[in-house]
Amino acid sequence: MPTISMFYGILIKIFFRDTEKHHLPHIHADYQGQVGVFSIPDGNLLAGELPSNKVKLVVAWIEIHKEDLLADWELAVNGKKPFPIKGLDQ
Repeated sequence: MPTISMFYGILIKIFFRDTEKHHLPHIHADYQGQVGVFSIPDGNLLAGELPSNKVKLVVAWIEIHKEDLLADWELAVNGKKPFPIKGLDQ
């Protein structure tokens, strides 16, 4: 489960070969032990929870980096290491 980005205390991760549970491209956002799973295509929160201000940051970051995220998703589901993506605070 590589961490592909970090910003404002949020760790963004993509799991290798993770297509079973949510059946669509998604990321895991971890903030102080709370984890939210977000759809890459639309930014919807699929599972878990984060503070509302952190949800807004993750959704904005997904929108900015959607193409890179989809490319990383393809790498990860095929067992290849995804590339790092800049955070909002860089």
